Amino acid sequence: MGERLSGKTALVVGAGSAGPGWGNGKATAVLFAREGAKVFCVDVNAAAAEETVNIIRSEGGEAEAFRADVSKPAEIAGFVAACLERYGRIDVLDNNVGLAEVGGVVELPEEDWDRVFQVNLKSCFLAMKHTIPVMERQGGGSIINISSIASIRYTGVPYATYYATKAAMNHLSRTTAVEYAPKNIRVNCVLPGLMKTPMVEKSAGLAGSYGGGDVEAMWRARDAQVPMGHMGTAWDVAHAALFLASDESRYVTGLDLVVDGGITAKIA
Repeated sequence: MGERLSGKTALVVGAGSAGPGWGNGKATAVLFAREGAKVFCVDVNAAAAEETVNIIRSEGGEAEAFRADVSKPAEIAGFVAACLERYGRIDVLDNNVGLAEVGGVVELPEEDWDRVFQVNLKSCFLAMKHTIPVMERQGGGSIINISSIASIRYTGVPYATYYATKAAMNHLSRTTAVEYAPKNIRVNCVLPGLMKTPMVEKSAGLAGSYGGGDVEAMWRARDAQVPMGHMGTAWDVAHAALFLASDESRYVTGLDLVVDGGITAKIA
């Protein structure tokens, strides 16, 4: 066990996994615990949150599971209050939820636009809204918003809502970072590239866009796009989040940390 987050409490939103294996939030929660944090694990899937907590506890860490739907504002306020009640403080907030509905501006139903904005962007706004006053009273904290390279590039898949919500998340994070820098509250984004996670595997829209519905064909196509020759994993995102959560990044705020194997540096 490490000590990079010793004495800290981390609130990880989206701490479960969409299926077997390691999603970004699950890996981040476990890594935070391995580095000494007490982790409050929130997910819409109660069983998935419990699975993450059980892994942490089996390794000697401390964690608590909490079921919440981030599309419901009252439940966001609820999990912040519950974390505070359980652990007495919140040093790290990791926002790791998101939907990726395939569809450009012409094809996309308006209700899908509204739903994805509710989950991807409004939940981030509300989680920060309720957590920042807690951090202010404590004298500081670190907020990590998990964005995507889709916020800065067209990735080859037409999903207008994902592009728009993640781009908005980046700028909301930057401006909030400047506003709260005098309060010692840091706000940064992690921008994962093409990742091999359960969420991607279960996305029929992505598989259809890449491999005609063939998941293995999608994996091969995504690997081929990356200069390093392979996709990243949830652990790559988790290690980036760990740096931003730790005091090693105490002078880092307003950053878009790209974790993508070099893909956004390519021309084509």
